[in-house]
Amino acid sequence: MNKLTNKKDPLEVVGCARGYSREELIKKLPRHYRFTYNLIQQVKTIPEVILRNLGNPLAKKMNRMMREVSTESYRAKQFTRTEINNKGVLYGVVALKHRVMDIVLNYFHERFPQCIICLYNEISGNTGVINEKGVIQEVKSPLKKVVERVSKDRPIIPYFEDIQFSGEQIFESLYGSQFISERENKNFFKKMIPDKCFELPGMRGGVEKRFRNKRINDYI
Repeated sequence: MNKLTNKKDPLEVVGCARGYSREELIKKLPRHYRFTYNLIQQVKTIPEVILRNLGNPLAKKMNRMMREVSTESYRAKQFTRTEINNKGVLYGVVALKHRVMDIVLNYFHERFPQCIICLYNEISGNTGVINEKGVIQEVKSPLKKVVERVSKDRPIIPYFEDIQFSGEQIFESLYGSQFISERENKNFFKKMIPDKCFELPGMRGGVEKRFRNKRINDYI
């Protein structure tokens, strides 16, 4: 019995909440915009059992920072509005405080591997680009100029030429099918589109705010 207990996570044995391991913190904390090297030095010297005990103030702070990073990247992936031109360049605007541009670009690259993805970060003023090979770069240039530059030498692709419609048109159709009494799902919208997401670039002037002159909050 003691042997089994010794193999268990020490925090699990004493019934404490599990935070992040030292390895996870060293790898991901630098993505937070308030990251400092002093913080990493603390992570390297403090016993891991303390780092993963959320009753500890420092562990609690780092857990919050890790959560903020993952939340921002998740929301950018789920709520960024994009458009695509007839040369297979997919583009949109994000608002990223943390260093997660590569995470968001790779997400769209996995979904649209045949496209070049361009995302303008309105907070940093940089545009992140990932090509078909998965190579990422960030440039200090407006989105329009970057899209024009990467599109210039690419041929027109018939497939993309046939699907020229705006992101707004897509969501007009989506909400047109959702906002009918037979399909009204209040809990779904409350869970899937939190109020905070309406502050994101693609959602500020989105169809949600004017569809039937109501916001989604009017349905929850």
